[in-house]
Amino acid sequence: MTAIIGLKTLYKSNYLQWLEETIKCLKHRQLADIDYENLIEELEDLAKNEKRRVKSLLEQIIRHLLLYQYWDLEKPRNANHWAAEIISFRNQINEDLSANLRNHLEDNFSIIYSNALDYVKAKTQLTNLPELCPYTLEQILDKSWLP
Repeated sequence: MTAIIGLKTLYKSNYLQWLEETIKCLKHRQLADIDYENLIEELEDLAKNEKRRVKSLLEQIIRHLLLYQYWDLEKPRNANHWAAEIISFRNQINEDLSANLRNHLEDNFSIIYSNALDYVKAKTQLTNLPELCPYTLEQILDKSWLP
């Protein structure tokens, strides 16, 4: 019981040490000593952050695909930059994309597209942008595909 109180106090005063002690408890199967309340909170935050990160990367890819495909006025000057950004964001998202995170992207695809569309409309003032995403998730994630 005192180990748990110690870990709870440590969580508030020295997060990294709390993390190291929690890892030790898990490795040594000292489950009675674990600060479950804070551990669960941290794991939930970790999951939210990962979901937020892949959503942000997907939105960035879509933004750049829309710019690449539809902003004809700026395309001669910026096409290479947009293509390079697409590659960079694809590499980042594909590096850690699990089945669970992919499902999360599929479930939130229309919202992510809508956010990307809002950004591109504001940046470009274009009126010819499609209201529904013209790309599939597979195309967006495909390292060699461009519209």
